[in-house]
Amino acid sequence: MADHQEASVTLPSEPASVAAARRYVAEVLGAWGLPDDADTADSVRLIVSELATNAVQHTFGQSPTFTVDILLERGEWLRVGVTDSHPRWPKRLPAAVQQDNGRGMVIIRWLTAEAGGRLSVSPTEDGGKTVWIALPWPAGVPVTSATGR
Repeated sequence: MADHQEASVTLPSEPASVAAARRYVAEVLGAWGLPDDADTADSVRLIVSELATNAVQHTFGQSPTFTVDILLERGEWLRVGVTDSHPRWPKRLPAAVQQDNGRGMVIIRWLTAEAGGRLSVSPTEDGGKTVWIALPWPAGVPVTSATGR
């Protein structure tokens, strides 16, 4: 097994790309040995959906693409980052009961914390940002050495 595996995909900032990002991540995690029905797989798919949705909806056309990076470090930590070129960092918006959106970062923070992980945001060289989550790789899940795309 490799000490470090990674995969990445860049997609256009449009609504259809959210499902494409989710499918891509699911395929990579499956290739790396994580069962599709594992709790971690479910959490990561939802987190990627929320982060990709944020990259599409909240960049106001200023980021023509977004990139999803997936890293598995020593079979211990799974890191997933979504990068866009918009300078505004995510904010926790008030989510009124009747409001249809504004809960994405709350969901991401909750799922990440529940899995024993952490969330961070880092700047990119072009003035954008990457929102990262890091989750422990599930105990007992052997890592398959598969090449990312």
